[in-house]
Amino acid sequence: MPKSGTPSVREWLQYLHDIGIADALGDKTCNRYQVPFQKHQEKSEPVQDLSSKHPENPEKLQAMKTAKSDIQLLKDELKSFTTLESLRQKLECFETCPLKSTAMNTVFGDGNPHARVMLVGEAPGADEDRQGKPFVGMSGQLLGKMFEAIGLVRDQLYISNIIPWRPPGNRQPTTTETSLCLPFIQRHIEIINPDILVMVGGVSAKTLLQRNEGIMKIRGQWLDYQTENMKKPIKAFPIYHPAYLLRSPGQKRKSWHDLLKIKAFLDTQ
Repeated sequence: MPKSGTPSVREWLQYLHDIGIADALGDKTCNRYQVPFQKHQEKSEPVQDLSSKHPENPEKLQAMKTAKSDIQLLKDELKSFTTLESLRQKLECFETCPLKSTAMNTVFGDGNPHARVMLVGEAPGADEDRQGKPFVGMSGQLLGKMFEAIGLVRDQLYISNIIPWRPPGNRQPTTTETSLCLPFIQRHIEIINPDILVMVGGVSAKTLLQRNEGIMKIRGQWLDYQTENMKKPIKAFPIYHPAYLLRSPGQKRKSWHDLLKIKAFLDTQ
């Protein structure tokens, strides 16, 4: 807390920073006791068939068809990017996703590009945004320890996220933001072409697999992941997000069994 007496602005800012408040979510103050606060957030489920929603609104339907067409054009364009560096440069020049304007850094990927195991999370947090690397905060440290327990250090993994820019306040990415960034991570996975694609958390699994089941149901299962550019599918394996394990340490036992399945697969291939 600031010192006794009337604290200075600098003391208050330092106090807020020390307790983890690092983001301003608006330009104006809001009296929460006077104005009911409604948390608006676009539902963050993967969008594949845009034309099936709101058929009664021709203008909205046309806009959705246009958006779907633009995303397909982006997918087709990205086919010509065959290296991680060229894909990174393309992503750095991509201005369509509004998250880029609020983030400090583009969090592209980290680790060994020849790794047998690729991990894909949801989106960067505050620590990742500052350092420009995925999974470097508390969740990332736990994730590293989890894989070290089965003999895989960070240099033996490749790590990325579906969303390369931190959403303000660590909110969940919207459907639109996810759809705009999806072609990049799909191409990213195609270039790495790992033996195992580990989907870290429910949002990653739902988005990449285009499935509606929650992580509780599909974690620890061997599934297939394949894009239109892949000749054969990659083994996909959803796991709990380490942030969830930090909140629910009782679930670590299940995660340990999941990690042993990954180790067994690698040992037999």
